[in-house]
Amino acid sequence: MVQINFALKEVNCKIVFYGPGMSGKTTNLEIVHQKAPESNKGTLTSISTDGDRTLFFDFMPLDLGTVAGMRTKFQLYTVPGQVYYNSTRKLVLQGVDGVIFVADSDPDKLSENIESYDNLIENLAEYSKDARELPHVIQYNKRDLPNAMTVEDLDKAMNKFGVPTFEAVAHTGEGVFPTLKTLAGMVLESIDRMDHRRKSPAQKEAARTPEPQRAPAVRRPAQPGAAQRQRQGQGKPKQGGPRRRAARPNGQKKGQQPRRGRGTPSGSRPALARQRRVAPREDAPLRRGNGGGMNLLIFLVVLLAAGIAGVVYFIMNNPEL
Repeated sequence: MVQINFALKEVNCKIVFYGPGMSGKTTNLEIVHQKAPESNKGTLTSISTDGDRTLFFDFMPLDLGTVAGMRTKFQLYTVPGQVYYNSTRKLVLQGVDGVIFVADSDPDKLSENIESYDNLIENLAEYSKDARELPHVIQYNKRDLPNAMTVEDLDKAMNKFGVPTFEAVAHTGEGVFPTLKTLAGMVLESIDRMDHRRKSPAQKEAARTPEPQRAPAVRRPAQPGAAQRQRQGQGKPKQGGPRRRAARPNGQKKGQQPRRGRGTPSGSRPALARQRRVAPREDAPLRRGNGGGMNLLIFLVVLLAAGIAGVVYFIMNNPEL
């Protein structure tokens, strides 16, 4: 299963070399390790017997550089070819993203090739993986044998799904990297397809769902103007009976303000007239000021007259003076 680390911007894919025993699976991995750049490869781990038979698996990380802004790394595995190690084969296939099936071109190994390929299909099915959808290729190894079967015969006997095939001589490195390069491209394409499949259901559902129709806008009736409200008010009396008009005094015409006077009753005066306040006249203080001065003048004249009368009375009573 593809492992994507968005924090580190890394994509880790798992590729498994599958095939019958002694077909060249470990040899392929060793050639890749020998010829890959030092900065792009990790340590090759191999668990094998004395006769160079893989006991458990071979493993090597391979860095392919940056693809679409993500650093792409492949974990390369091999499986034991012996049939009695089927449980180990199945375990190594867990989470696989691509398979390179290495077939032996020797005619005597054809039955083992077919048996191993059928075993691959069965083990993938136990992980709910379809061999027709899983990226995989077939490598016809040992093409340097004098009695090697033709590619046409091998395709007819083994290539059930029409997958890409490659001729190789693994111990010399011929055909090893083209096989790996093609499968790596197929794995990356499958990742892209899976991403589109995840998005497609939502997009299809959005396309199927019709856009909700907007309800027609309800036009509100225009507010009546003052003249229209007045006409409506004249035609429709208000609740509670007709409005009674206030009685006008005798002799008063329509629209004429009532006169202010003693004879005019206070109840007939308009509210505005009752609320009106008479502003003081500007000449009122002047009038009060003039009246005070006149009184003072009269007081002084009276006082002066009294003084004169007193002086006269005093002279008349004292004739000696």
